[in-house]
Amino acid sequence: MRVLLSTSGSRGDVEPLVALAVRLRTLGAQVRMCASPAFAERLTEVGVPLVPVGRAMRMMLRDGMGPPSPETQRRMAAGAIDVQFDQVPAGAEGCDAVVAAGELAAAVAVRSVAEKLGIPYFYAAYSPVYLPSSHHTPPLDERLTPGVTDNRVLWEQRGQRFGERFGDPVNRRRAAIGLPPVADIFRYGYTDRPWLAADPVLAPLPPGLDAVQTGAWILPDQRPLPADLEAFLAAGPPPVYVGFGSTSETGDAARVAVEVVRAQGHRMIFSRGWDDLVPPDDRTDCLAVDEVNLQALFGRVAAAIHHGSAGTAHVATRAGVPQVVIPRYTDQPYFAARVAELGVGAVADGPTPTAGSLSAALTTALDPRTRARATAVADTVRADGTNAAADLLFDAVSREKPSVSV
Repeated sequence: MRVLLSTSGSRGDVEPLVALAVRLRTLGAQVRMCASPAFAERLTEVGVPLVPVGRAMRMMLRDGMGPPSPETQRRMAAGAIDVQFDQVPAGAEGCDAVVAAGELAAAVAVRSVAEKLGIPYFYAAYSPVYLPSSHHTPPLDERLTPGVTDNRVLWEQRGQRFGERFGDPVNRRRAAIGLPPVADIFRYGYTDRPWLAADPVLAPLPPGLDAVQTGAWILPDQRPLPADLEAFLAAGPPPVYVGFGSTSETGDAARVAVEVVRAQGHRMIFSRGWDDLVPPDDRTDCLAVDEVNLQALFGRVAAAIHHGSAGTAHVATRAGVPQVVIPRYTDQPYFAARVAELGVGAVADGPTPTAGSLSAALTTALDPRTRARATAVADTVRADGTNAAADLLFDAVSREKPSVSV
């Protein structure tokens, strides 16, 4: 079986597909991935062939830039769709199935390619908040209509806005390859039965939602920690981790975090992240690090202050480390709420918390009762979702399902 995995997004969008790719390969499948050229080194590390799509750039969400003009939005939408239609076919050719994740506009184009080739297509979300449901609003970075509180209406409006932005570029390219137009491209990209690649304890499937929850796709990380980090850990009591991954414009939140951690008398490990953050000074109680093995590190820190992305929240919860979440956008508020509901940590007011809010959240996280609860929950979230996803793919191909799975 030959499988194409495709995504358009950040490291957090790529890593789950890396885990699935490795699992599929151990089961005898041939796997390749369409992703940004920025991830060529990462895919080489795990031996997964990359079909580069788009430009080699660091993809971040940035605040404060102001909305583009309508004409610029149209050009950007058409360009994003064209990239997928132009470059994904090289990866999909000869494949028996396609799995897309991440940015839905890209996934719509990927499904169109799969439809043209007559092979099954599946869409995977990493958080329930991205799947339309009457039980939650669209992600908080989505423009919501003032005064509307009915979740069904809000999702309908989001679908309409999505179609207005991407419908014409998608259908223009579909027509060019002999495919009929799609009226509801929002639903088309998701399919009628998407996958939820998230842990059912940390991120349960909403009631009544017709989706398949496979569990989280996480590849065991065997990399050793750097020598200077090992030395820092050995030199004193467990420190507090502070890091915001690929989230942008986090300098103020990081500054407050450093102040609060020090005020409570703790050492800290300070992750530079994609914002290239730097500590406020060179005091020896703070060690700045680049990207490291968080699966290994989180088991050795007193608490983790982070942004609440799906990937970091899963790794922290599986490690049993108490968490303080400072959410900013997308699905981060959802995972922040789940951390608090499960009792494995606390939420600080975001996106830039006050010292008082963050201090109270850190006090809760460092309470021995929170540590005990985090340890207990960790024992329930260790299932490997890549096994379920692989079974679904092998079953779909072996039973020769229709050309496009919905």
